[in-house]
Amino acid sequence: MNQTSRSIFIALILLVFIISCKKQENKESSQVKDVELNTKQKDTSIIETTFKSTTQKPFFSQYHSTLDGMVSEFVRKMYQDKSGNYWFGTNGDGLIRYDGKSFEKFTINEGFGGTAVRGIAEDQAGNIWFGTSGGLSKYDGKSFTNFSKKEGLLDNEIWSIEIDHNGKIWVGSIEGVSVFDGESFTAFPIPQADVNNPQPMLSHKRVSRILEDQKGNMWFVTDGYGICIYNGKTFSHITKEIGLPDNNVADILEDKKGNIWIGTYFGGLSRYDGETFTNFTENGIITGIETYNFCEDTNGNIWFSAENVGVYQYNGKSFKLFTKKDGLATNGIQSIFEDKKGQLWFGTWSGVSIYDGNSFFSVTDMESWTK
Repeated sequence: MNQTSRSIFIALILLVFIISCKKQENKESSQVKDVELNTKQKDTSIIETTFKSTTQKPFFSQYHSTLDGMVSEFVRKMYQDKSGNYWFGTNGDGLIRYDGKSFEKFTINEGFGGTAVRGIAEDQAGNIWFGTSGGLSKYDGKSFTNFSKKEGLLDNEIWSIEIDHNGKIWVGSIEGVSVFDGESFTAFPIPQADVNNPQPMLSHKRVSRILEDQKGNMWFVTDGYGICIYNGKTFSHITKEIGLPDNNVADILEDKKGNIWIGTYFGGLSRYDGETFTNFTENGIITGIETYNFCEDTNGNIWFSAENVGVYQYNGKSFKLFTKKDGLATNGIQSIFEDKKGQLWFGTWSGVSIYDGNSFFSVTDMESWTK
């Protein structure tokens, strides 16, 4: 397949992926068909193509701010670094930073690695690392250094990053996991679990989330093969066959108590205490089979989104659902983040909402600099 044909093929596949994974409600759902995320892709070299309109408008009616008009679709990742800078990783508009004075946008033209940002992490030296659709990017406070397959990455299509307690950077891509020790990249093969009828969404080797737990174990969310755990010596697997509600895992989080929260695409929400699973969706406690975007706030509340349902808060005893009726821009959420003020930010399909502990607001009502 030549480069032109490959680009067209990629664009078509990613268009299907974007449409299928976001099932919007009511009037919004008429614009995006309710197609389940079950597309199988045998070509593991897919590279995400972004879809930007010339008018820079989001897919749906605008309710809340898009960060001074810089975001055309949605904010995929949000982060506030040690210096207080806000970072917003978009789905197709590159990276946006607010340094307390002004916005600055970084794209490929400004030396940034890719158009979509899927991971943000900060190392002990204060360097900010970004997992993008075009490789791994490092910002040292002055400029970007980009790493790609030329430098040893397995693939430029990055889906997750995690910095462990030793400072090593674990990079999950569409072709598997690479580990960066500050000088070079080393491939880290992840064994596949023996599951019945695996249905990866993009690639049999994709690792979409990496987590180091409090004990130093590494958790790898695989594409259609559940979760793989590495304890430093051996591997083990968590799959549907032993209690995981779905082998297509969307997100994981370890809370302060050491519980692992697991969100899936087709099995809803569960919590794993190291021995048993509690499936809150199957038990009818929450609604929504597609759950992710975990965030534990400073008070220990667990927040997560249920696609097309809204945002849940778990206070340790019960779940509370927040929706558009409570002030969210939409019930489709792409990211959740808590800033140093204790405000919770929600990147939605129609801009960014903020929760101050009592109510939801447009981000412009709480942070005037976002206008």
